[in-house]
Amino acid sequence: MLVLITGATSGIGKATAELFAKHGYDLIITGRRSERLQDVKQDLEKLGVKVLSLCFDIRKLNEVKAAIASIPSEMKQIDILVNNAGLASGLSTIQDGDIDDWEKMIDTNVKGLLYITREIAPLMVESKKGHIINIGSIAGKEVYANGNVYCATKHAVDALNKGMRIDLLPHGIKVTSINPGMIETEFSVVRFHGDEEKAKKVYEGFNPLTPEDIAETIYWTATRPAHVNINELIIMPTAQATATNTIRK
Repeated sequence: MLVLITGATSGIGKATAELFAKHGYDLIITGRRSERLQDVKQDLEKLGVKVLSLCFDIRKLNEVKAAIASIPSEMKQIDILVNNAGLASGLSTIQDGDIDDWEKMIDTNVKGLLYITREIAPLMVESKKGHIINIGSIAGKEVYANGNVYCATKHAVDALNKGMRIDLLPHGIKVTSINPGMIETEFSVVRFHGDEEKAKKVYEGFNPLTPEDIAETIYWTATRPAHVNINELIIMPTAQATATNTIRK
């Protein structure tokens, strides 16, 4: 079995790659940070699986096409695609929003997901099997103050997940979305443009989800019997009920 995971250099992507590797799955991992990608590759190979790393920017269609075209023929039989690469950039009202932040989120969270899916889905259609797992967010189910464009991109992922499910139904391909609440990764550091102190405050006073929590959920959905498809899941910390309702100590 072969799994392609985007954004595998940290957080959910890295934890997911590690879990699949521990269960003997071969991997294709992608990311923009070459050095970190190679470190992850080497760690995964120590678990005894075959690992191909592809370093490219998911926002650039020509790079996506070139990377997928470079995959050796013996690794083109991709069984599972985990569309994990995504980010938030900035947190401001619509009237004060930074257009560069908007474009970064739209290009990564929506267009990047589409670019990869467009390259991999036909391979699955040809082999009449496969599973696409899209990492969404509670922000794709609700909208919160100052989250406007990020929430819009994750609502797009929610809609695309439903559209993929319908379009790929005749070909026997599974499609799942997993929508986490607050999870402590590099997410907030990226959102706040590297301000680690500000990022830490997001998770103060309660236990957020961990990347391993989501990795376990991804693995569970991917290993259901052939006749079972998990369409979507929302997974939250116990201390969080909605996007904006949390209990903190």
